[in-house]
Amino acid sequence: MNQQHKGLNDHQIHQKLKEYGPNVLARAHKISPIKIFLSQFKSPLIIILIVAAIISFSVGFLPDQESKLVDTILILVIVLLSGIMGFVQDYNAEKTIEALQNLASPNSRVIRNGKEEEIDSSEIVPEDILVIESGDMITADVEILEAFQLEVDESVLTGESNSVKKKEGDLAFMNTYVLGGKATALVKATGMKTQIGKVADKLESLKREKSSFQIELNSLSKKLSITALIITVIITLIGIQKFGLYDSLLTAISLAVAAIPEGLPAVVVLALAVGSKIMAKRNALIRKLTKVESIGAVNIICTDKTGTLTKNEMTITHLYFNNTVHEVSKNSFKPQESEEGKMLMKCAYTCNNASVSKDEFGQQKYFGSQTEIALKKYSAKHLDENFENSFSKTQEISFSSKRKMMSVVVEDESQKSFAFSKGAPEVLIEKCSFIMLNGKIEKLTESIKQEINQQNKDFAKKALRVLGFAFKENITHSSDAEKDMVWLGLQAMIDPPRPEVYDAISDCKTAGIRVIMITGDNPITAAAIAKEVGLDSNHVLEGTDIDEMSDEQLNKALNDQTNIFARTTPFHKLRLLELLEEKNTVAMTGDGVNDALAIKKAAIGIAMGKKGTEVAKQASDIILLDDNFSTITNAIKQGRTIFYNIRKFINYLLTCNLAEVGIIFTATVFFSLDEPLLYPVQLLWINLLTDGLVALALGVDPSAEDVMKEAPRKLNEPIIDKKTAWLIVSIGIKMAALLIIVFIFVLPMGIERARTTLITGVVVFEFVRIGAIRYQEKIGWFANKWLVMGLIISLVLHVALIYSPLNSFFYLIPIGLKEWGIILSGAIIGYLFAISITSIIMKTVKT
Repeated sequence: MNQQHKGLNDHQIHQKLKEYGPNVLARAHKISPIKIFLSQFKSPLIIILIVAAIISFSVGFLPDQESKLVDTILILVIVLLSGIMGFVQDYNAEKTIEALQNLASPNSRVIRNGKEEEIDSSEIVPEDILVIESGDMITADVEILEAFQLEVDESVLTGESNSVKKKEGDLAFMNTYVLGGKATALVKATGMKTQIGKVADKLESLKREKSSFQIELNSLSKKLSITALIITVIITLIGIQKFGLYDSLLTAISLAVAAIPEGLPAVVVLALAVGSKIMAKRNALIRKLTKVESIGAVNIICTDKTGTLTKNEMTITHLYFNNTVHEVSKNSFKPQESEEGKMLMKCAYTCNNASVSKDEFGQQKYFGSQTEIALKKYSAKHLDENFENSFSKTQEISFSSKRKMMSVVVEDESQKSFAFSKGAPEVLIEKCSFIMLNGKIEKLTESIKQEINQQNKDFAKKALRVLGFAFKENITHSSDAEKDMVWLGLQAMIDPPRPEVYDAISDCKTAGIRVIMITGDNPITAAAIAKEVGLDSNHVLEGTDIDEMSDEQLNKALNDQTNIFARTTPFHKLRLLELLEEKNTVAMTGDGVNDALAIKKAAIGIAMGKKGTEVAKQASDIILLDDNFSTITNAIKQGRTIFYNIRKFINYLLTCNLAEVGIIFTATVFFSLDEPLLYPVQLLWINLLTDGLVALALGVDPSAEDVMKEAPRKLNEPIIDKKTAWLIVSIGIKMAALLIIVFIFVLPMGIERARTTLITGVVVFEFVRIGAIRYQEKIGWFANKWLVMGLIISLVLHVALIYSPLNSFFYLIPIGLKEWGIILSGAIIGYLFAISITSIIMKTVKT
């Protein structure tokens, strides 16, 4: 940071925020409660009901026909109630989605009040000083003040994928990405005043596209609609001979409405939105709602090591120079007392992009990677306080996954130039021709190289991360900075495994999920960490091995349970992903600019929230807010739960709907009744109760105890698999048969009593179906309080209706203990049958 850049003060910031407003792009499609409410009445089924109400009202004007005003009003009331319920679901889902989008807003580093700090990008104002580096998203339109090999991806504006080099005085734009280098920049425009604000709202490019899962739901709805239409025509044609045009037509229409789960889309969106909210609370921020259930199908997780399996809290533990290992923990050790030790400290401090400032409490706060922070903290202890002011950086040759090293060129107060470098020891040592030993510069021999490489391996075996350091004096040209350098030594640091990762990987094994480590670290360190966290692998392959292997050979290695890949580049990661995804659903983690392609290409792309670059985050489906591997397993568990809840909801709803259709169809075709078995308003009442609170509550059921003990579902497994289809048909027919028997038992007491008993039986049989599902899922009745409340409310509403004066509007009458006894007997028999059917199907039907 150039000391002349002090940035804005608090008063200036406040005034500019007031003048220019927050640095956000206006959403083109804001939530409109009125539009959401009106959209509830665009459904074809709702339109059919409104047509039915019009027909009902019109019949009263025909000769010799009674007024059907009450029926009309009841149909419209039920339509309104259905619309209100749909509105509440959709509105809550939209609010959740909007809140999650707001959470995804990136942070930015700025210089204010003379110090560097990290703020939410919405708080940036014109004339702020931004600090940007490789992997950052530029969060406002800026003018470059200082730049070190700055390259920017402006494809979001220009469509050109080539990087653009930027120098002092150039402009860079909001929502573009830094591909390399570092810079400080002056903010020129924010929010809708930026170039991207004038052209397009980038968030709108993240529209919720339909997933294969949603396409399947739409296909299912269409098939059910066609089936219902056929049944409607048949019942109308048969019923018109028995009950007349009006009753048969309205009954058929009402049955069609009862047959189709029109609440499916709303419940699916609600389940996904609620699931994403739960995941966010558990540190997995979902950027694309359509991916919420998809993560439950993951059977392979490709994960980085540093910060994901480990804590990403680096601490220097050992130094190696002068052919001697020094333990940092010994307080008496002072590296600056020797010339090579002092140069090692200078190199670690200078070749470093970590920065430090003080917070409002006067405490030091570091910004940058954990590795560089650890190096800067340790070296700062052993250098003069004003060492930073004794040199100025003139050039930076940035780190990349391909180079595996970084260099800076600096000038001291006497205009003497130095190049300082750090990087992977085995890479950096090949750039060196000399070594500093006992204060003298000597020729670097092959035998000394072997000793250094062996020490690197010895450190790595202890799960230490190791970096090499080198320098060069009197740089005449930047192209010579990394040639014939002087080797200084090694610094080793520890990044211990996260304590919860061992159990998380164990859970993955139980759940049939394979974990593969793909790291840029050396193979010995990778293997040591893998052993500590319980990640098994038959072999360890390096990036150079991958380069030499054909796809067939690499596939063979993967099939042979090679689960550790070290010294890899993001291009190795992409190649591995492409091979794995031929037959698997893969979750791919990453944090860097070059990881973005693999993250975006993966079925589930996961970016690190703490150490991840904005490029990686924008390419991802999920952001881990804590960079923790166990958060991935928690998200998979929630994804599985959501999928099974949606399947459960469909199972429940279609079973009940099939039973209703079966009852009406059987009665219409085979019974000799002078009037319909169930009137339209009665069918609509049943539909409101069964498709309402209970169905919604199933969509937010908790996870089953064994949800992570089952194998991942197969690639493109349908919602209604063979087992679910058999359950729907078998239990639906059983339910219809038992309810018809209940009706026949009560029929001698009068058609109205039998009809009321039948309708009440349908409501009570909800408990039977839920009970069978609870048995199947091994979930307790009281695990979901919303479900219990939904069942009780449905029953209470129905009982209140049949025992109140309102019953006459629905052609119902109060029923006595005898009828209740028949209903409960049928329910008990139905429950036993349902459990038996469920057990047989779960054991015999193969998916």
